[in-house]
Amino acid sequence: MHEAVFSAVYDTAERACRIERALRPEVGDIGGDRTNITLAREADSLSVTVRATDLTALRAGLNTWFGLVEVAERAGDAGGAVAHGDDTDSDGVGVDRDDAETGA
Repeated sequence: MHEAVFSAVYDTAERACRIERALRPEVGDIGGDRTNITLAREADSLSVTVRATDLTALRAGLNTWFGLVEVAERAGDAGGAVAHGDDTDSDGVGVDRDDAETGA
């Protein structure tokens, strides 16, 4: 069995919790008979453990979960901007709401 763990430390425990909640439903749905995923959160830290029967499955599992974490982080960032009425896009660049609405 091969194993890899990657962790992220967030600015708040609340953000780590939001990311974990976004990822939790995927734990049982993504993967196959060659990989096993474990999520663990402690305060502001989130860890993803990928276990696989072979190195190819480990690499595929890591690539999948790196991507899922990135999407969850971006979605959380975008949701925070909408919830707080920030005039920034996902890259933190200012957005003119008139241009954004017209697509200019």
